[in-house]
Amino acid sequence: MSDATVIRVTGESEYAVTVGRGVLDRVPDALGERVAKVLIVHTATVGKLADDLRAALQQRYGQVLLAEVPDAEAAKRVEVAAFCWQIMGQADFTRTDAVIGLGGGAVTDLAGFVAATWLRGVRLVQVPTTVLGMVDASVGGKTGINTAEGKNLVGCFYAPAAVICDLDLLATLPKNEILAGFAEVAKCGFIAEPEILDLIEADAGRATDPATPEFQRLVELSIGVKARVVSEDFREGGLREILNYGHTLGHAIEHAERYQWRHGVAISIGMMYAAELGRMAGSLSDEAVERHRRVLSSLTLPLSYPGGRWAGLLAAMQRDKKARAGMLRFIVLDDIAKPRVLAGVDESMLQFAYQEIAG
Repeated sequence: MSDATVIRVTGESEYAVTVGRGVLDRVPDALGERVAKVLIVHTATVGKLADDLRAALQQRYGQVLLAEVPDAEAAKRVEVAAFCWQIMGQADFTRTDAVIGLGGGAVTDLAGFVAATWLRGVRLVQVPTTVLGMVDASVGGKTGINTAEGKNLVGCFYAPAAVICDLDLLATLPKNEILAGFAEVAKCGFIAEPEILDLIEADAGRATDPATPEFQRLVELSIGVKARVVSEDFREGGLREILNYGHTLGHAIEHAERYQWRHGVAISIGMMYAAELGRMAGSLSDEAVERHRRVLSSLTLPLSYPGGRWAGLLAAMQRDKKARAGMLRFIVLDDIAKPRVLAGVDESMLQFAYQEIAG
């Protein structure tokens, strides 16, 4: 077996996240001995990889089925989940069988939801094939699908049995896909791990090149941040909220763009907004806000959004699942790696902060 770093998530649900090169061969061990049937949920983009994985697993398991689903957020619909349930039902999947999520963050979200809801829970192994999937979506046990009213409004907390992050799978990933995923990497730097920001600022080119040691280090650091937070607060009762840095406005932008934008692109703008909001709340320094601009710009991520869209964004944020009793909640920073909740903010301040990022 290849060398790898194993990051453990503990607490309410314990599992290992394996990060390395050439570690796809660890999937059978992650599935375990009791499994008889496996459903691989994947997109057409990784169809060849799904076929290869299926062939490898068929040597060990009685039945390995494929469920090809749409790309990106189009996969996260109840109709797509029902398609997967239909395959499982027709194949007589039992509680000792398993689901593999093979693909980006949308696929791992969907596969997790399918696994969590079939017979109230079957074994789940996540095999993310994008940066976003590795550092964010597949780790933490959040599953979900979208509705017309917003993103991830239907879902549940359901931990995987294991997560396998094979960095070799990123070798052919388009550069813009890697950079979009790095918004979540940068987020981990802003909220908890300044070394991430240091590595990006030192050389953004090497930091975002999947072949470099710096890239692997950044993926491991980011997963480590999420693992520590999730281990302490699996169901987002407190600390886990910090992982939503930039996501309140970011999700509203995704909704406004009908989910045609990459998640990280919207979250980048959301983090810039959160930084400006933190500055207006009197907690974040000008230099820390400027560091947001510097880091995100080096990743060629956007920092602004059209000014005339505020009313629609505010309405979307008020429907966001992070709101409490109609009160918007934002994660802001008192400094780099010092996040806190900001709630009950006057609407005029929210709009004024938005004007600072309006393009």
